[in-house]
Amino acid sequence: MKRVCAIALFASSAFAAGQEFEQQQSDKPQVILKGTVNDAQNHQFIRLPFTVPAGVHRITVEIHYTDREKQTVLNTEISDPVRFRGTSGSNKNHFTIGESDATPSYLPGAIPAGVWMLAFGVSNIRKGMTSSYEADIRFDRSIDDSSFTEHPLETGARWYRGDLHMHTAHSDGTCASQSGRMVPCPVFSTVEAAAKRGLDFIAVTDHNSTAQSNSLRELQPYFDKLLFIPGREVTTFAGHTNVYGTMRYLDYHVGDNAVPDTSALARQAQELGGILSINHADEPGGEVCRGCRWEPNPPVDMHLISAVEVINGGDGEGYFPSYKFWQTQLEAGYRPTAIGGSDNHRSDWALQHPGSVGSPTTVVYARDLSVAAILEGIRAGHVFIDLTGSPDRILEVHATDGNGTAAMGDVLAAKDGETVHITAHAMHCGADRVRLLVDGITPLEMDADLLTTSDQQVSAEWKSDGKRHWVVAEIHDQTGGLDVLGNPVYLNF
Repeated sequence: MKRVCAIALFASSAFAAGQEFEQQQSDKPQVILKGTVNDAQNHQFIRLPFTVPAGVHRITVEIHYTDREKQTVLNTEISDPVRFRGTSGSNKNHFTIGESDATPSYLPGAIPAGVWMLAFGVSNIRKGMTSSYEADIRFDRSIDDSSFTEHPLETGARWYRGDLHMHTAHSDGTCASQSGRMVPCPVFSTVEAAAKRGLDFIAVTDHNSTAQSNSLRELQPYFDKLLFIPGREVTTFAGHTNVYGTMRYLDYHVGDNAVPDTSALARQAQELGGILSINHADEPGGEVCRGCRWEPNPPVDMHLISAVEVINGGDGEGYFPSYKFWQTQLEAGYRPTAIGGSDNHRSDWALQHPGSVGSPTTVVYARDLSVAAILEGIRAGHVFIDLTGSPDRILEVHATDGNGTAAMGDVLAAKDGETVHITAHAMHCGADRVRLLVDGITPLEMDADLLTTSDQQVSAEWKSDGKRHWVVAEIHDQTGGLDVLGNPVYLNF
């Protein structure tokens, strides 16, 4: 009994010494609980109190202990000042508890300030054995707010394919039940549809909700080839935006005192680490689609907007474009990245159905398959939209002059009178045709426009006038329908 008390006193001392709360985002643990356990404590509980300061929205715990190979087994559980928050036995060494999501076997919800209790149940320790343990506790760990996985699902730079707009039972997503009735559709159904399509990443963007995050945190370890990007569709009376990269609550009540206008909402999202896209901006509003048309008053500060959903999956009849709105922003000197989103509300639609999961597909060039890298690629404009939802179409565009080279999303400084060489590289696009357009209007004369091989490069030249322009590549089918839309190469922006 004396030994148990000594261990508890040691742990209490360690918690008191390491209790200073760091306000800045840091991956250093704010609390470290250390101690030892010996054979006299077999089948007993070691209780380790620690204090959570006010204002914390997430707790992350990482467990280490020695002699596992010699069958030392510690079962983990945790309680807040009010209630039991979960136990994972000995099967998890890392868990997180947030306001809207938690590692499976733990309960999400508010993080009350006060004394929490981490406990180890000594399930087994051999006679004569003494093992050491350490619990590292972090508050508001940014990676757990912005991702459901600690590490990239794939390393290496390439084009990654995904869907950035879809809905489940956590808003208005429906599908047919086992008996054929239309029911709110579980997150698993949407994720499974994306996996079957062969996508690399998705964002489930239910309206003003992060409740889907709890399901996604459970599913991510199973779907270890499909990256989940935290998202939601912030739905206001004057337009919809998708926010990616944070699970924190976002006050969407534009017009209230706390959120006086859409720019205030956008700043709030950025402060939480998110990026914003404007959705289906040119879609009809009013009773046809409540709040769907983008018409904030006063207008939003476009410097706060990273992307525009130029191609929306539509209502199942065909795609809905917002090209006119996007081009207006380019003409004004802004550089929002063109992205697509299925806006899927029926995960059971066949893959060839317009607006099915992955239709259209947003294709992002990223350094690896992680939330940070995909969002970095979107910010940079290294993106094209595949309206066919294919598994392999590729479009790459480069502009070169005497000073350097720029890809889609990049800026090239081209002096007055300088010749700019522009190339479009297309792969797996069949017998489609390529167009290169200056400022979205003026077609360039090209050395060829018909794609006759599965891997082909076409080119054009353009003489700069030293002013601001942009060049966009489009790939059209034989009927003139748009198959692939690239992002601009910016000249003199």
